[in-house]
Amino acid sequence: MLARRLSPSDLVALSLDELAGAVLLGPVRTARSQMRKGTRLDAASAERLLAAARSGELAPVSLAWLEPGDLHEDQAADRLAAVVGGEGVLVSAPRQSRLDLTARWDGVVHVRVGELTRFNTLDALEVFTLYHGQSVSAGEKVASVKVAPHVVGGDLVKAGEAIAREAGPLVDVRPYLPLQVGAIAEEALSAEGLDRFEAGVRRKVEALGSCFVGTALVGDPDPAVTERAARRALVRAVRERGLRVILVGGVSAGDPIAPFYAALESLGGRVLRRGVPAHPGSMIWLAELDGSRLLGLPQCGMFAMATAADLILPRLLTGEALTAADLAELAHGGVLGPEMRFRFPAYARDLQAPDGGGANHSAPDDMP
Repeated sequence: MLARRLSPSDLVALSLDELAGAVLLGPVRTARSQMRKGTRLDAASAERLLAAARSGELAPVSLAWLEPGDLHEDQAADRLAAVVGGEGVLVSAPRQSRLDLTARWDGVVHVRVGELTRFNTLDALEVFTLYHGQSVSAGEKVASVKVAPHVVGGDLVKAGEAIAREAGPLVDVRPYLPLQVGAIAEEALSAEGLDRFEAGVRRKVEALGSCFVGTALVGDPDPAVTERAARRALVRAVRERGLRVILVGGVSAGDPIAPFYAALESLGGRVLRRGVPAHPGSMIWLAELDGSRLLGLPQCGMFAMATAADLILPRLLTGEALTAADLAELAHGGVLGPEMRFRFPAYARDLQAPDGGGANHSAPDDMP
């Protein structure tokens, strides 16, 4: 790139051909017109610039000329956006040298955070995103692509493209799937309590495009009876009905001898994580059985409230097979106070949080 600061007399000494293709490094304002910084001059804009210089109403102007291999900022951002985003995002037209990526559909944002950081260590290249795991609606902005200078070297852009291609898309939006979701309750629920539990589950599941298919009640004063009932419920839900997501109420991550865990293990299932590093919701747990995922809360009534489960459930309903490592990532940003509700799906942003703010606290009196 060749850059020069030119006085009006310097400008009038140049021909239209010499000015055409140059890039403004700062805005130009005259009594008759205005050109924003980053504008690449064509014949018409070069003529306006020369006319202003001849009239004496123009201050000194900074211009850059592209050399072989250089790219204008819009061209560079366009090339980068083409490889940064996955199929779940749409690329907008350039706006002040920035390209926005928007969600193609309702779903969950996925960001390769490590690779994103590596990309942004390249001087002058910028990609910035929403939080990994954040729920978004179709059309919502999820990321932006930008280069800082108005002219960049092509080799720098190639280096950014290489990182993005190597990692797969740096940012994507995975859509919600039309899944069937079942529930199992180990608590002894009254008819009214069951109605409240199912209403809370149904509201969340259906808001994310899936279908709630009902609850199996397995609680009994006798732990052996509960274990047998839980085993039957798991076999029916996972092996007979093929449900990929099951919500479990009334089983605490802090109770390793809960009959439900024994039933799960007897079928070859396992708990992936007891407790998640986020609050409220630290007593949530996640398990797997034959590839299906089970998401549990210690009290059934908590499914009608806003907890860390509302960061986990949307991802499960995109078909993601979450692991213990995925839940460990919730620690960053895991203080889920009211100011963090923007990360939740729309259904959860106005829900009550558990009493005391955490899932390991006692339930409010009106919870089943």
